[in-house]
Amino acid sequence: MGSTRLPGKVLLDLGGETVLARVVRRLNRATLVDEVVVATTDSAADDAIVRECERLGILSFRGSESDVLDRYYQTARACGAEVVVRITSDCPLIDPELVDETIRIFLEKHADYGSNVFPRTYPRGLDTEVFTAAALERAWRDAREPHQREHVTPYFSEHPELVRLVFARGQADYSGYRWTLDTAEDLELLRALYSRLGNRDTFHWRDALAVMEREPELAELNTHVMQKSIHGH
Repeated sequence: MGSTRLPGKVLLDLGGETVLARVVRRLNRATLVDEVVVATTDSAADDAIVRECERLGILSFRGSESDVLDRYYQTARACGAEVVVRITSDCPLIDPELVDETIRIFLEKHADYGSNVFPRTYPRGLDTEVFTAAALERAWRDAREPHQREHVTPYFSEHPELVRLVFARGQADYSGYRWTLDTAEDLELLRALYSRLGNRDTFHWRDALAVMEREPELAELNTHVMQKSIHGH
């Protein structure tokens, strides 16, 4: 709830449901995911997120607001997770098939960490990261830099000598599209996409892509929004 650019963003309305509900329902269709858990904070403002999780019938776990890596580690321990799939809650177009694809490559290659982000070929907002509980514990134990604690996974890409990395890439580059929620402009675009796709959460990412290609002016709603840098620059 403490987002600086768009306070309370994950509980905002998106076509008749909260953003968080859209994310959770889409992830529940990923066949290789055993359980969806919301890792929120112990801030009183996030009581509302815990209530929403109860309404949705999914588990939530509360931890540090600033040390997100510790929050992830403690959540994984509490759930007994062997493999953790990291999805940020401000991505209401997250695609269960792309999530499954990333997990499948991670499993086939016996990797420690896998993602579909490096290099970015999919629109921002379809990001999926997968890592073993052992790799997460190593990062939790050894990561010292503030950006490594806040963003959970930079430790892996910054120490390729320690972890086996694999990457899932798309067949074409759609990385210019921005389907994540940080600003009012982002929300306007996401609401337009959901509206055109019947305000369901069952549409495929390629359905959203078809809308963007049919109505190129939609992309102009949020192309100027700058993504916050992981290193805080």
